Amino acid sequence: MNDIDHRVSGNKLDLFHQQEEGAGMVFWHPRGWELYRVLEDYVRARMRRAGFREIRTPQLLARSLWEKSGHWEKFGAAMYSLADAEEGRALCLKPSCPCHVQIFNQRVRSYRELPVRYSEFGACHRDEPSGSLEGLKRTRAFVQDDAHVFCTEAHIEAEVGRFCSLLRAAGLQFDVLEGEGAFYGPKLEFHLTDSRARSWQCGTIQLDFVLPERLDAEFVNERNERERPVMIHHAVLGSMERFIAMLLEHHEGWLPVWLAPEQVVVATISDANIAYAQQVMQALDEAGVRSVLDSRPERLEKIVDAREKQVPLLVVAGSRDERDRTISIRMRDGQQVTLSFADGVGHLRLAARQTRAHA
Repeated sequence: MNDIDHRVSGNKLDLFHQQEEGAGMVFWHPRGWELYRVLEDYVRARMRRAGFREIRTPQLLARSLWEKSGHWEKFGAAMYSLADAEEGRALCLKPSCPCHVQIFNQRVRSYRELPVRYSEFGACHRDEPSGSLEGLKRTRAFVQDDAHVFCTEAHIEAEVGRFCSLLRAAGLQFDVLEGEGAFYGPKLEFHLTDSRARSWQCGTIQLDFVLPERLDAEFVNERNERERPVMIHHAVLGSMERFIAMLLEHHEGWLPVWLAPEQVVVATISDANIAYAQQVMQALDEAGVRSVLDSRPERLEKIVDAREKQVPLLVVAGSRDERDRTISIRMRDGQQVTLSFADGVGHLRLAARQTRAHA
């Protein structure tokens, strides 16, 4: 395990931990869960703009549904299941794919409604062998930014193109791998490389002509005939846990400001400056900037601790700042700038919100 392994930074930055009583499961600490929610909100906003409606489906369903969908035959050995003693039937933990079909099937659909797009942050469980578990990269419980499109064959190119547009703009290429279509059908996979130069699948998009047939999905076409839709499975990031691991290793713990669990530490020079520091904190909170107050008496430790926690921005609140109504900002690279109160808050708001996509 090297120094930039996400398990090292996860412990160092107080983001998460794992323990024997929950092998392959994640205990998210406050700082780690903040990072998780920021990433989740970012994906949620992107999906909404792409025309997806977010849904929520049950976690535990009768095994008969998984048998009908084909999941039990293909993945049954890795699925968690239990008996419902009262109803005398077996239950299994999901993936979400068959559940999305159930929502689509709740009423008769017209071709005019297609494409229908659903998204869900779907919790998944897999009984992975203990030897294959590795931090956040391979777990027994994880969440996918799961999405499904129900459409006609005429929609396929546009739907896949929409998903891949940013990747194509970046000049990424893909290869055709015969026989690697896995369970549903042909697919595109997007892999990221970790700190040990190993490739991990993250995003994926896959065509499915099988599940709509198995679960009786249909719509009424322009000839007033019943027709099966094409189902497109896709995940932009894939496993949220795995993607966070890749982010931590890629940035060596120094996450971009917009992703950092705490974007600003507001540090006082003395107890006399606490009231002013709290004013700064309130202004930053109203501006949507994630900040924490460090009012301990030890001056040097505040700077050291902020750096050890890899917080990208430090605001020092001293008597001169209070007198002049200024905000003194120290950047990660050691550069410092002192701005008026309003300009300082505006500068930090801009830094906190600027993602690469918006730059």
